[in-house]
Amino acid sequence: MAQDATATTWLTQEAYDRLAAELEHLSTTGREEIAKRIEAAREEGDLKENGGYHAAKDEQGKQEARIRQLTELLRTAEVGEAPASNGVVESGTVITAVVAGDEERFLIGSREIAGDSELDVFSEQSPLGAAILGLKVGEKTSYTAPNGREIAVEVTGVDTWSGQ
Repeated sequence: MAQDATATTWLTQEAYDRLAAELEHLSTTGREEIAKRIEAAREEGDLKENGGYHAAKDEQGKQEARIRQLTELLRTAEVGEAPASNGVVESGTVITAVVAGDEERFLIGSREIAGDSELDVFSEQSPLGAAILGLKVGEKTSYTAPNGREIAVEVTGVDTWSGQ
């Protein structure tokens, strides 16, 4: 699903700082390390059959994509405290819901907010996230899963994200 070009992502200060540090590392040390690995592999000779060269180039492409992703995320991020729960599903809240008959607890927002948390994260643009955004505790809805199945959802709790 295409994301709105002006979409903002809510991040805690801790998440913003962690991502900014990752971007700084990838943009400096990370690029230098990849360039050295590519050069060392290049010196081994024939590039067509040089697995080390191709692996390093592939890793370089992934790293550059992550640099672009982080740059855009941090450029559009809204940094602050988690929104205080007022019983309405919004970005940065922890949701308890009955999804397809099973109770689940998850965070609505960016995977980047959760950091090392074990909590599942659904973006606001995901089928589930889009279906429940703006709902209040006790409200029900359904959404169409990627496999075409209609899935019932009932929001049973909305809590403030505490970083856990």
